[in-house]
Amino acid sequence: MRAYLTVWRLPSAPVLLISGFAGRLPSAMVPLALLLMVQQQTGSYAVAGATSATLGIAMAVMAPVLGRLADRRGPRLVLFAEAALYPLMLLALVVAVLGGAATPVVIAASAAAGATTPLVSGTVRALWSRVDPRVRPTAYALDATVTELVFVAGPTAVAALTVFATPAVAVAVAGALAIVGALGIAMSGAMRAWVPAEGPRTGVLTTVLAPGMPRILLSGSALMLGFGGLEVAIPAFADAAGSPGLSGVLLAVWSLGSVAGGLWFGARVVSASLPRQYRWGLLGVTIGLVPLAAITSPWVLGLLLFLGGTAIAPTLTVQSSLVGSIAPAHATTEAFTWLSTIAFGASAVGAAVGGALIEGPAGVSGSLVLAAAGAAVAVAVTLVPGRRPRIAVPTDRQPVAA
Repeated sequence: MRAYLTVWRLPSAPVLLISGFAGRLPSAMVPLALLLMVQQQTGSYAVAGATSATLGIAMAVMAPVLGRLADRRGPRLVLFAEAALYPLMLLALVVAVLGGAATPVVIAASAAAGATTPLVSGTVRALWSRVDPRVRPTAYALDATVTELVFVAGPTAVAALTVFATPAVAVAVAGALAIVGALGIAMSGAMRAWVPAEGPRTGVLTTVLAPGMPRILLSGSALMLGFGGLEVAIPAFADAAGSPGLSGVLLAVWSLGSVAGGLWFGARVVSASLPRQYRWGLLGVTIGLVPLAAITSPWVLGLLLFLGGTAIAPTLTVQSSLVGSIAPAHATTEAFTWLSTIAFGASAVGAAVGGALIEGPAGVSGSLVLAAAGAAVAVAVTLVPGRRPRIAVPTDRQPVAA
């Protein structure tokens, strides 16, 4: 725990962790709350799914654009603007849904809300990339753990608010949390000390094509595609087992396993190179997913999900360390937003493919096989020869939180 105390004592670290948690919660709350709200209002799962998907697509498309702007002008202005616009767009979306607006209007409002989602995750990770290199891996581990907790707390909060109030209230709470998170990060000492790094004007895909980045993004895409399939398969598995209420418990157990693994890993000093750590982490995730398709008991599935989940946060921690190490100094935020974009997009595709497999002859087992196959492909991508990433500790970045 001494390593975590060292990170916690860094200037602005508590603000980044707490505000980062609050600011990320809307990403886990709004899509689900919107899905429930639209379905209740229209009675159509198709319209609800399209609306929720539009929100995620708009968020994923705009993230790299805003990340690029944040690197050039500083993330503070971007966060201030998003903190003002995002709640207004959510309000317009709620009014459109509850007011019975036409489907194209609702979808357009959803796109506007997604496009103005605060750039919390990429900004926080970019700030962590500037801390003392000796504590940076532990900081990334804490950040990955916070992210996992978001996906436990977010859906739980939506479920509780929906039961005791309405999905619209859940959307309103998410909007308030977004303001708290974005403003907390924007006003932190670390952000005030942010000095944009000098760099050449580059093309739109320059950061994506930096040596090492394509491999990280492709392997991350395969991994998240598998996770998307698993997130659909778990509720279907619980329903087929006659215990639909267990789906939330199983998903929470999976995330808690990742939290446990992340906390353990973050307190360790590993001598292996980052690419090797990443490859072994992906292999550990794959091994944890392989046996799931053969399980018939939800209790055994829960145990295996917890055990297999312990490899997830360590793998994502190393992934963040790799991106922070190889991204150009003047495009760190953009690099991390590309990582978030790929994760959202691939997860959505995995969920769609997994759902199709569940409805087809393959059934739930087909979606579970997809999860393992996605992780295995991620491992294979790391084995393909290619340009070696230039991994080094930058000396020109300002240690804003150290």
